[in-house]
Amino acid sequence: MTSSSSERQQRKIRTGVVISDKMDKTVVVEVSRTVLHPVYKKFVRRRKRFMAHDEDNRCRIGDEVMIVETRPLSRHKNWRVQKIVKEAALPGGSA
Repeated sequence: MTSSSSERQQRKIRTGVVISDKMDKTVVVEVSRTVLHPVYKKFVRRRKRFMAHDEDNRCRIGDEVMIVETRPLSRHKNWRVQKIVKEAALPGGSA
């Protein structure tokens, strides 16, 4: 094996919104993107949900987070939360 740090491929990074934080150390992140329909030439919104590892349970529903691809952590978890881009407003709060 050679030095893996210089030859490792760039990891995928996605930005999405947390839609569920009910599990321990896991959040469900929904990533939206727009694609051009091949026939009708209209932009269509596509969404995909990823389960991401949240070690400190810091993410809340509505937070905008950046997730990065990682090794498989469980059957469905191949992503981890890298950082919280924007925190969700508190319900009924003045902030």
